[in-house]
Amino acid sequence: MKRFGLKFLVTSSLLLSGLAVAGTRPHYGGTIRMMTHIAPTSLDPLDQTQSDGVARQNLTNLLFDTLIVLDSAGRLKPGLAVSWTADADDQRWKLWIRQGVKFDDGIPLTSTIVAASLRSANPTWNVYVADDSISIALPGAEPGLPATLAQPRNAIVRRIQDRVSGTGPFRISQWQPGKLLLAVANEDYWEGRPFVDSVQVEFGSSYRDQLIALDLNRSDVIEIAPEQSKGATMDGRRVSASAPSELMAIQFTRNRQSVEDGKLRRALALSIDRRSIRNVLLQGIGDPAGGMLPNWMTGYEFLFPMEGDIAKAREQRIEVAQAPVWTIGFNPADPLTRLVAERVVLNARDAGIPMQTGALSVDLRVIRVQLGSIDPQTALTDLTAKLGLPLPTLSDQSAAGLYAAESTILQGQRIIPLFHLPVLYGLNSRVRNCQLEGNGTWTLADAWLATEKP
Repeated sequence: MKRFGLKFLVTSSLLLSGLAVAGTRPHYGGTIRMMTHIAPTSLDPLDQTQSDGVARQNLTNLLFDTLIVLDSAGRLKPGLAVSWTADADDQRWKLWIRQGVKFDDGIPLTSTIVAASLRSANPTWNVYVADDSISIALPGAEPGLPATLAQPRNAIVRRIQDRVSGTGPFRISQWQPGKLLLAVANEDYWEGRPFVDSVQVEFGSSYRDQLIALDLNRSDVIEIAPEQSKGATMDGRRVSASAPSELMAIQFTRNRQSVEDGKLRRALALSIDRRSIRNVLLQGIGDPAGGMLPNWMTGYEFLFPMEGDIAKAREQRIEVAQAPVWTIGFNPADPLTRLVAERVVLNARDAGIPMQTGALSVDLRVIRVQLGSIDPQTALTDLTAKLGLPLPTLSDQSAAGLYAAESTILQGQRIIPLFHLPVLYGLNSRVRNCQLEGNGTWTLADAWLATEKP
C-alpha cells in the first residue's frame, strides 16, 4: 500500500533512541516497572469487555505478535508472516507463515493455529489452511488487508480454555487480573531475547499516583495526562510524547434531523474556540483538528476548517427560529472531557445556542478515541467502526480517495473534530531505547536499563 503525507517524527523532551551516554552499552538484566490507569481483567486482545486504547495495545505488544508489522514510517514489514500476495481484485490473499516460531508454552506456531486466531477475530473471513501458508477469502476487495493484519486485534493468539498464549517478546509469569502483570523475557523469541529480564505492570493507578511513583523511583515508565504535561516538564521530569494520535471530538448521538438541525450543528462547530481551549485546558498540548485523521498521517487535514468564527456562528443560529436545549455529556472518569464540555457550553451560549452539561439523555458528548493504526485507510475505518458511523467508501488507495471518504463522513455532521492529542509518558533516567511508535505505543523488546547515572 502506498503511503502519503507521512512526515512525523516522534518527539520527546529527550530523544529516547539516542539517549545512550558515552561509554554506556546495552546489556541484559533487570525489570522495567510500569504503571497504567487501566485495570484489565483479561489479556485477550479480542475481549470486548476491556478498555480499548493505547494502554491495552501496549499489553498486547508485550505478549503477542501480528502476521504483518507497520514500522514507524508506515511501511509494511514481515512479522509472523514472511511474505504475502493477493489476487488481481484484492479479494483473496495468501500468506506464508514463519517457521521455527514457538508459543510461550513451547507449542510450535502452525498455519492451523494462525487460521483459528484470525477466524475468531474476523468471523466474516474465510480462512483456509495449507502446509506452511493460509489463504484469506474476503467478502469484497480489500487492498488494505496487510495493514489490517498489523492491528493488535489481529495478533495471533492460542486460546486454551480461559488461558491465552502468544509468541511475543515476553511471556506471562504472574497475572493478577486488574492488579498486576509480570511478564518475563521469552528466551526463544524469534527476533532475539529482549534485553531486560522482565516487565512489571501495575494496574489501576491514577495519573497523580503515577507521577508520585516516578518521583520516588518506584516506577520506570508512567502515563502522563495532557493537562499534566507542562507541569511535569517544568518540574524536570523526563517526558516523551508521540505524534498526535488520539482524536478528541464532539459526537452527536443521532443523525441530523432537519435542515435547521444541520444549521445548529454548523453554528456549534463555528463557535468553538479551539485556540483558547488548547492554551488553557490542554496547556499548549495537541493540535487543533479539522479532520478525523491528523495532518502528519494524511497531509491534507489543513483543508478542513478548524478555526472558530463567532460572527458566522451567530448568523447560522439566527436562521433557526427556535433551538432546543442541547445536553452535552462527557466521560465522568476523565476530568479533561468534563472541562472541555464546560468550555464548549460557554462557546455555544456566546453564539446563542442553548446548551448544558449532563449525564443522562445527552444529545452530544465529548469523546476521546485512540487511532488504531498509523496507516490512514485502516485508521479511518477503525475510527468510524468505534464511533458507530457509516464505514468509509474508499474508491482507491490514493490521498484523494481517502480525502473524499473522510469529507463524506464529516458532511454527515455526526462529529466535530476538536484536537489531535499525543500520548505522553514519564520515564526514569535509567530506561534506555524505549521506542515510542507514532500511535503512542511503546516497544520494549530492545529497551534496556542503565546501571550508571546519566
